[in-house]
Amino acid sequence: MNTKFNLNELKTTDRLPSPSGTALAIMQLVQQSDTTVQQVSQLVKVDPALSGRILRFANSAAFGARRPIADIQLAVMMMGMQAVRNFALSLSLIGNNSQGHCRGFDYEAYWSRSLAVSVSLAAITALEPTVVPEESFTLGLLSDIGSLALATAWPEVYGECLGAAEGKPLLALERERFAIDHNDLSLILLADWGFPAIFLDALKLSFDRNVAGLSRTEQLARQLILARLIGDYCIADEAHRAELLPDLITEASLHGLDEPALLTFIDETIELWHEWGKLIEVKTDISQPLLKPAAALEPVLSGLNLLLVDDDPIMRTRLSKQLAAAGHLVAVCRDGDSALKHIVEHNPQLVITDWRMKPMDGLTLCKALRASAFSKNIYLIMLTSTEEEDALVEAFDAGIDDYVTKPVSLRVLLARLRAGQRIITLQHELEKESRDIQRYSAELAVANRRLKSMANTDILTGLPNRRYALNRLEQESAAARRANQALSVLMLDLDHFKSVNDTLGHDVGDKVLAHAAGLMRKAARTNDIVCRLGGEEFLIIAPNTDGATAMLLAERIRSSIEKNQPHGLVLRHPVTVSIGVAGSTGAKPGWKELMKSADDALYRVKQADRNGIRLALSP
Repeated sequence: MNTKFNLNELKTTDRLPSPSGTALAIMQLVQQSDTTVQQVSQLVKVDPALSGRILRFANSAAFGARRPIADIQLAVMMMGMQAVRNFALSLSLIGNNSQGHCRGFDYEAYWSRSLAVSVSLAAITALEPTVVPEESFTLGLLSDIGSLALATAWPEVYGECLGAAEGKPLLALERERFAIDHNDLSLILLADWGFPAIFLDALKLSFDRNVAGLSRTEQLARQLILARLIGDYCIADEAHRAELLPDLITEASLHGLDEPALLTFIDETIELWHEWGKLIEVKTDISQPLLKPAAALEPVLSGLNLLLVDDDPIMRTRLSKQLAAAGHLVAVCRDGDSALKHIVEHNPQLVITDWRMKPMDGLTLCKALRASAFSKNIYLIMLTSTEEEDALVEAFDAGIDDYVTKPVSLRVLLARLRAGQRIITLQHELEKESRDIQRYSAELAVANRRLKSMANTDILTGLPNRRYALNRLEQESAAARRANQALSVLMLDLDHFKSVNDTLGHDVGDKVLAHAAGLMRKAARTNDIVCRLGGEEFLIIAPNTDGATAMLLAERIRSSIEKNQPHGLVLRHPVTVSIGVAGSTGAKPGWKELMKSADDALYRVKQADRNGIRLALSP
């Protein structure tokens, strides 16, 4: 269905997978036409973690650098700004969505398969050029992002949906529950993030395995299909791989790969997959099962997950043993630099840090943690040898929550930890309440969306109905007028349809209508809006399309319906369609006049021999 999904409605849940921080800034910068490599490089340098991964990527075998690259600007120049943008986007999404709360959605398996698809697609586009491999990598990685979005935005409802999908088509269940499926949501998200049109069109085509054309978009769609099959093969166990191989061999033959060449290609791809997994920290170890249900990640507060930071090895050893004996899970670091890295990777609930350390002291560590949205809520306890008023004020201003004086009394420290634990417990309860509110809000939004979809959908064909068609035509007409662009309308009427109902009954008539609607939708282009007005009448809105181009579309639809008769139905007349076409540019004619002109042209076709097309005369 071509109704527009309300992305802003979904964004209000604040649980949509989305880029953040430096990645978001790079996305926005690269979208500007006058952006330079130097500007992007400066932005990358702001994020040490991203800088390191960019250099690792630029020097990896996956990128194929001929000489070592140690300069960020050179790495950005070699990769290209679009590839850097896509790489940063991917890292941000993986880092923020490596785990979640949706039961039945395996986050590890999702990213592992997505990485396998992306590595496969990059390798395929290198062998069979359609787009730049560095950019196709990100398309492969995010080609199924809609699944993650549903699991993130509606974890409980989507978990139920996954559970109910045993033996049932998942896409149909998703449309029933959310009024959209993960394929369409993937397209919407990638469009919102500024992915090029060829990526979106190819991804949409790839959802249908029967892609036959020779255009660059259709070639990329077939490459996506093959990459997904290889992705499934990568994460499968040996027994399942044997089942997948025949389908893989058939698909690979369309790309000039016979069985020996395919197996060599897969082996090389799996090797790259493992290398990439290490590079961006995605699990690719298939010796351990990847496809297992994900448990809900509720915090456990019987013992805290805490980090102890102290440059005194004796103090670290003594305190870590005492805290572990008290039931806490304790990690240790010797300075602020190593602590920052640990916190980013493991996200402890509480940090105990000494003040005086080198090279980064505890005060600097506190300031760094409070400056980051990722770690600003971590509870911080400072170990200090002073109780001077000015020093303590400075420490609290830097962001500590509490302090313990040296020499450290274990009894006092444990009491302070219990106080911190109460605060952490309250934080988690508030977060849970917030999640519940978001979930209720999201469920209400889904219900509203479903009601709106039902009100605008023809139940028999699944197409938008007359109400939606007229509103959408008015909107598209206004948009065409503002942009001074062309807009065309096709009015369609199935020939001899009344005799089908009269002689064979409405059940057969319904089958004919559904069959014809499916052919119309398949023959239409990505941006065309196919609607059923009622009875045997249909309307197609073709934005940014002049009359001559609309006539080509009309002929494609007419020919498709004529050549593809419904199976198993004995009809007095073959199913054919008459089509009237009208086009406008800018303000004239208005949408009502445009629709009337198309209807008049349709009438002339019906008065002639039917099964034809006609373009209305310009007013």
